Amino acid sequence: MAETNSPTNKPGTKRLYYEDAYLAEFEAEIVERREHEGLPAYVLDRTAFYPESGGQPWDTGALDGVEVVKVVDDDGAILHVLVKEIAGPRVRGLVDRPTRFDHMQQHTGQHVLSQAFWEVLKGETLSFHLGPDMSTLEIGLRAITDADADRVEDRANAIVWEDREVKAYLVPEERIGEVPLRRPPKKHGLLRVVEVDGFDYSACGGTHCRRTGEIGAIKLGGIEKIRGNLRFEFLCGGRALRDHRGKDRTVRKLAAAYSCSADDVGAQVEKLAAEAKAMKKRSRRLEERLAAFEAREIVRGAPGPVISGVFDDKTPDEARFLALNITRSGAYAVVYGSRGESQGHMVLARAEALDVDLRMAVPVVSAVVPVKGGGGPSLVELVTPEKARLAEAVESARSWLEANLVKADI
Repeated sequence: MAETNSPTNKPGTKRLYYEDAYLAEFEAEIVERREHEGLPAYVLDRTAFYPESGGQPWDTGALDGVEVVKVVDDDGAILHVLVKEIAGPRVRGLVDRPTRFDHMQQHTGQHVLSQAFWEVLKGETLSFHLGPDMSTLEIGLRAITDADADRVEDRANAIVWEDREVKAYLVPEERIGEVPLRRPPKKHGLLRVVEVDGFDYSACGGTHCRRTGEIGAIKLGGIEKIRGNLRFEFLCGGRALRDHRGKDRTVRKLAAAYSCSADDVGAQVEKLAAEAKAMKKRSRRLEERLAAFEAREIVRGAPGPVISGVFDDKTPDEARFLALNITRSGAYAVVYGSRGESQGHMVLARAEALDVDLRMAVPVVSAVVPVKGGGGPSLVELVTPEKARLAEAVESARSWLEANLVKADI
């Protein structure tokens, strides 16, 4: 986690982002050339590039116009991994400003949100991850209500609106007890503390905004259980704005489609979902009744105990309804295929009076086409990606059934 990073600089790399998180252009000397994961990598005497660490991803950008694809902290030496080699010995670095500022908004927002969780609910931050689209916090809470989540969110945004100063300073390990850290540091030596003025104190080596007002809005998202705790998605600043804009447009489109206000969209969707569920139940009942009538007609014209066919106009459910209705009407075995948009479906069914295990037909069918699925002795359902050969697969199952019914003296 970023809260435990130490600012100790080992020979070879001076971390310019400690002095100025807004610095995007710099010049430096190449002090070492290496290879990392098959790509050229360079250690500079100084850098503004932040390496992946503590839940915060590396900065993007370029050295002498060549793309930096990864930045790694290798025991104090910062490796800049490039897509191709550069000459040097002196290089010009350019950090991607929008990406850097986005990371600053998310990381500073995380500090504020973590302290808000602790202050409001005594929820301790256990882990933090800054993703490319969404960031997450694992909080030591077993459950949370919507009202409590709102309280945390409101407290965090109140700190944003107060536009408090965010400052970083170094504290010797022997004096770190004088700082009211949210959680104790895991590293030793000279520690870098990031303070949100009078609100949060964290040992952290990440890049941060100068003031909380730059964070923009802080918005909690989805919640899931993890290791007995809760993991919260959250968005800050530009990410929160883009998320709100996208959802607002979606709601307005739905409101226009349903001829209702934006506030009524939720109720309208619930109403339509309930109606669709009722219609689906009614449709299923009608399909079952239709299958019963159709089964009678098929049985009247059946030439023997095995009935088969391939449908282009029936769903797998409709084919199953029909097969089951046929087997309930007498000592019949059925093999039906139905062609879907992307794959073929097969159903094998038999009357309870017939002593044959339909699962034994699966290897016969799979010798013709690849299949997935299964079932029991009296009902087997299979799918195959080779729907063009569905009729051939159905014929193989039909032949197997006829042969085995003869052996059983049916």
